[in-house]
Amino acid sequence: MKLANTLAMALLTTSLLSACGFQLRGDYLLDDDLQTLYVSSSDVHGELTRLLKLHLTRNQVKVLNQSTLDAPELRIVSDNLDRRTLSVFPNGQVAEYELIYSVHYQLRFSGEDARDFRFELYRDYQDDPNLALAKSRELSLLLSEMRTSAADKILRDMARVQR
Repeated sequence: MKLANTLAMALLTTSLLSACGFQLRGDYLLDDDLQTLYVSSSDVHGELTRLLKLHLTRNQVKVLNQSTLDAPELRIVSDNLDRRTLSVFPNGQVAEYELIYSVHYQLRFSGEDARDFRFELYRDYQDDPNLALAKSRELSLLLSEMRTSAADKILRDMARVQR
């Protein structure tokens, strides 16, 4: 009896969530025109390009190996990392940075001008010269997380594109 109630409650909750259009994060509804796409970049083997292709493939988008006349093109124009000093130790060494990851990309449909998109992601990073090895590993993980967030943001932007 208790199992049946639990199962019925789970089924009811699932049906209510699906009825309101709820979807798990990472599952994007892209326009039909974006179901086949060519991805280009000045850094073909860069981490952002690799992550973006992976995210697109996970969302059932066919990523082409070469450009065609009728397929849209997603071009990563640039992705840059910059940092700004937020605070310093009493001895003058930098204690904390703000990392700024800037991405500029274009989406081009055949026969149309390219649509430009730009955004920046910000993260704080506390530096400690006494823990240089651990802090360099932390910085590497933080940059990887920022690139993953950038790939997610590009897919969210693409989900809003209407032709």
